[in-house]
Amino acid sequence: MHLEQQSPSLTLFGLPAQQGRWLLIPLGMTVLLCLGTVYSWSIFRKPLESLLNIGATESLLPYTVILVFYSLLMPITGFYIDRIGTRKLIALGGIILGIGYILSSFASNISTLTLTYGVIAGTGVGITYGVPMVVSSRWFPDQKGLAVGLTIIGFGLSPLVTAPLATQLITIYGIKQTFLILGLVFMITISLISLALKLPPKDWQPHSKNQSKVASIQAQIQSSNILKTRRFYGLWICYMIGSFVGLTAIGISSPVAQEIIQINPVLAASSVSLFALFNGLSRPLFGWLTDRFPAKYVATATYILILIACILMSHASQGQVATYLIAFCLFWFCLGGWLALAPTATLTLFQPENYAKNYGIVFTAYGIGALLGTVIAGRIRDIFGSYTYAFYPMAVVAMIGIVVATTTLKPETVPSSNL
Repeated sequence: MHLEQQSPSLTLFGLPAQQGRWLLIPLGMTVLLCLGTVYSWSIFRKPLESLLNIGATESLLPYTVILVFYSLLMPITGFYIDRIGTRKLIALGGIILGIGYILSSFASNISTLTLTYGVIAGTGVGITYGVPMVVSSRWFPDQKGLAVGLTIIGFGLSPLVTAPLATQLITIYGIKQTFLILGLVFMITISLISLALKLPPKDWQPHSKNQSKVASIQAQIQSSNILKTRRFYGLWICYMIGSFVGLTAIGISSPVAQEIIQINPVLAASSVSLFALFNGLSRPLFGWLTDRFPAKYVATATYILILIACILMSHASQGQVATYLIAFCLFWFCLGGWLALAPTATLTLFQPENYAKNYGIVFTAYGIGALLGTVIAGRIRDIFGSYTYAFYPMAVVAMIGIVVATTTLKPETVPSSNL
């Protein structure tokens, strides 16, 4: 592949592009920080239950719907990034997200709230979510995993910032005004940041020691439709397994603490902040690792950590707080890792030029994992009477993941005569 030389006059934020590109990461991180407020939904549930006179099952409905629409829209958006442009897509998504929150402040029943928050705000999240990662991957062809991992950390760490903020706003202004304030803040913030998140010129490369390596790797990646490659299905299955285990663990973190370990609800709730920290910090780490080591080894490492966590929890009993904390830190750590590993592996295993479309397709695995993870754990609890039995299928699928990763997650290169 012929690579155009970097224009010496190309600048970002008044700096040479190679230095200015680093400022795009905190901007993308801030966008994802706003979007990640969906993971702070538990803060809204109790006030909404009192305000709308609804039960716990009904108060979970807007959250379930927003995850569905976020998962559905993100793959679709990938096909329109090059046609519409990153700035317009981010601004559009930010405006729709803001409108969803603002309209939620006027909702008088759970059905309306599910439409405004679940459908409309979820559409905004789905449209916007993948775009900052595309921007980072294009500006950092030499360090794509690290750049994507740092960008997406905003989504993972969002509850650490937005949950306390939302709590304070609800205490001072009430739940409806909080939706209105957040909607306006998110709309304005994301719209302003969208002005700066542009793509580099086609085939732009930084001057670095990795440049020839990047060109060599990209030249060897087969440019066929990813749906016709075995490694796509391997990556899809591995991502689905990582999402299934991680989202199952997230869904049962607090109930397991109270039912199996029998710690008080306040400590169980505060431990989630610790888990969220591990979930956020693992993203740049796994992005960096996937830059430097074959994806199959990094994926296998996550499954080994999951197996360790499952073994710990399958033997856990009342009072074993340390065991619980270690195991669930590992679960959340691996889920965050997969949210950086999967996009980086998509860049590594397939043509980077088609990243937005390719990762949109790969990301459907996350949606399936989320659906299975939220349904199966609850059913196991209902049937067997304990969440302990949920860790056995999680261990089994982790072992399947090891086999799939080691046999399929490797580039299929073009014969040298075709290069």
